[in-house]
Amino acid sequence: MKEMRFGIDIDGTVTCPTSLIPFINEDFSLNITLDDIKTYDLSEALDIPMERFRDWFDEREPVIYSSSPLAEGAKDVLLKWKEKFQLFFISARRSHLLEVTEKWFDEQDILYDRIELIGSHDKVGAAKEYAVDLFFEDKHDNAVSIHEELNIPVLLFNTPYNQDPVPDGVIRVDNWAQAEKWVEAWLHSKKRIHQLD
Repeated sequence: MKEMRFGIDIDGTVTCPTSLIPFINEDFSLNITLDDIKTYDLSEALDIPMERFRDWFDEREPVIYSSSPLAEGAKDVLLKWKEKFQLFFISARRSHLLEVTEKWFDEQDILYDRIELIGSHDKVGAAKEYAVDLFFEDKHDNAVSIHEELNIPVLLFNTPYNQDPVPDGVIRVDNWAQAEKWVEAWLHSKKRIHQLD
């Protein structure tokens, strides 16, 4: 039995947060970069009517997900962790996209214990159900609510759209190398506390 369970968001965390940008630029005749997106709600960030953006996203989602590049450093870290921890990928993607998602994971050669597509941004229930010890996220309010409801650390991957203040148990990291370093220090401190008990 592996010692720890990690809950990990997919989009903007395992995948590169710029994944949607080329599609948005092409389909809406824009020329934006990630730095232009200051809020998680893309229809608001881009001043595109919500209904129009939702219809577009519903149509383009499978193509975007199947071609999303990996976040830099994610694969190396996740491959190492798969040997020591249980990896539960918990995403707001809807369940009909499970086949596309599993195929992408297979093509990227990323192993997992479970992929859970909950169709909602409220990940607290799934994180609780799978009793994860630590969570990795890019959406600010998700990170805060998971930390506050479950009293577990959440690593928030820094992006221009998640810059609101965070409580102490939400730890900002810039990349997977920093995440790995933080996890090593966290595990070391937990081990020391356990030895003192």
